[in-house]
Amino acid sequence: MCPHVSILMRSRNDESFVGGTLRAIFAQQDAPSFEVISCDDASTDRTPEIVATFPQVTVLPRLEGEYRPGRVLNHMVRHSRGDIVVFNNADAVPQGDHWLRELTSPLDEGRADAVYGNQLPRPDADYLVRKDNLRAFGDGKTAAKWHFFFSLATAAARRDDLLRHPFDETLRYSEDVEWAHRRQLRIVYASAARVEHSHNYTLRELARRFYGEGDADAVIFGRVPALWRELASGAMEVLRDIAFLAPRPGGWCELPLSPVRRFVQRYYHWKGGRDHVRANRSA
Repeated sequence: MCPHVSILMRSRNDESFVGGTLRAIFAQQDAPSFEVISCDDASTDRTPEIVATFPQVTVLPRLEGEYRPGRVLNHMVRHSRGDIVVFNNADAVPQGDHWLRELTSPLDEGRADAVYGNQLPRPDADYLVRKDNLRAFGDGKTAAKWHFFFSLATAAARRDDLLRHPFDETLRYSEDVEWAHRRQLRIVYASAARVEHSHNYTLRELARRFYGEGDADAVIFGRVPALWRELASGAMEVLRDIAFLAPRPGGWCELPLSPVRRFVQRYYHWKGGRDHVRANRSA
């Protein structure tokens, strides 16, 4: 008998989280029948060994060649059997025993074409990281006003739709946003489908990530915001940071970092998009 849901888990050097993620998945209550499929991207830590201690998990071998998220996701979808596909990163630890039901119910009830869940900051998250997570997720009201927002860290969609409309296999970043933005979809935010997922990126890591997202956004949206708009957006975020940190003395030490952090994010997002446009003009 085929499972109703296929949970697809990507991993890379996630030994600190993957065990907790899988234990939480298999502890779900009032959940539809499901399978778990894992695909690891050449981890150099104990991630594969930990996954192997869960015999219920189907392990797919890593695809040869350069890692592209869309390519791996399409590969995993093709090997799934459920009517609904749930994407959940190995480092996104489900919170509570009804996460799976909350994430898939909008699809079962016909209210959505795609669903994404609520990402809570980890206990060790920097204050500014906590603030960003709460702003992007939380009650969902802020993200609803943005031009576009979607995240595959914990999300669900119908398998037949994913087969008809596979992920872009050329992008290095934002393959989830591109897939959801490509056509009209009813996207639902399931705030009760909670996972613990955040990253305390260094400035170098922030620069790399936002550069990649800027490059991808130039492809997805066909435009690159002016640098002054990016920097103005960063300045507004600094004001929000100050408002968030003011009543939280434990985070006051992060105040001097806020302008630097926001400059790095917005500048490298702009630079990634600009470099993409330049490269395509000269090609």
